[in-house]
Amino acid sequence: MPGSNLVLDTNAYSDWQRGIRWSDSIRLARLVWLPFVVIAELRSGFEVGIQAQENAVILDRFLTSDSVRVLYPDDTTSTLYAKLFAQLRAQGTPIPTNDLWIAALCSQHNLPLATTDSHFKKISQLILVDDRP
Repeated sequence: MPGSNLVLDTNAYSDWQRGIRWSDSIRLARLVWLPFVVIAELRSGFEVGIQAQENAVILDRFLTSDSVRVLYPDDTTSTLYAKLFAQLRAQGTPIPTNDLWIAALCSQHNLPLATTDSHFKKISQLILVDDRP
């Protein structure tokens, strides 16, 4: 989806930083969005890693880019979160709490999600991007 917006899941950001994938999707995106919870997951991982400061500097530089925005929740997000929670529970297919926040934000803003987590496929409302060969 060249020229479109793109939300990065934690694994998409991490893979991109390691040069594994996503560079074309990120390079071609008009805006790249990071949900607040992705930033928290990344910073948590940095804290227990061996390159905490270096990784934090790289993330902070990324977040200050003109083409990067942060997605924060609001009341609408919490309502969508609850609806998605109920939908997944009824399906018998719960997903991790942080990923539920990501899904609610993507759904609320109608933004495609770059991820390698297959459990997001359980949410039919999401637009998923997976650029693996």
